[in-house]
Amino acid sequence: QVQLVESGGGLVQAGGSLRLSCAASGGTFSNYVMGWFRQAPGKQRDMVATIISGGSTNYEDSVKGRFTISRDNARNMVYLQMNSLKPEDTAVYYCAARVVFSTAFRNWGQGTQVTVSS
Repeated sequence: QVQLVESGGGLVQAGGSLRLSCAASGGTFSNYVMGWFRQAPGKQRDMVATIISGGSTNYEDSVKGRFTISRDNARNMVYLQMNSLKPEDTAVYYCAARVVFSTAFRNWGQGTQVTVSS
């Protein structure tokens, strides 16, 4: 069972950048699809981006061209580089993992707050 710990959130002005990091431990990292999700107040938790072990990625439409997900399989790390941030990107961001042949993300970090001021 993999454990996940996020870091890197904070307060940034619109147009700025942040880089989130997620450290994974307790599992075989290459066996997991990794993802970033976010949840704004009063809204459901939505997928932001996912990445498989080989590096193929998938993004939610509103972040395409602004956010980049990456992973370092040697260090058991996954990152989310967020550029051109907008106030509507404000949310708690969660790192998540699912086993390659599973359909559900069952392992979650504690979340990190990202606040974008206008």
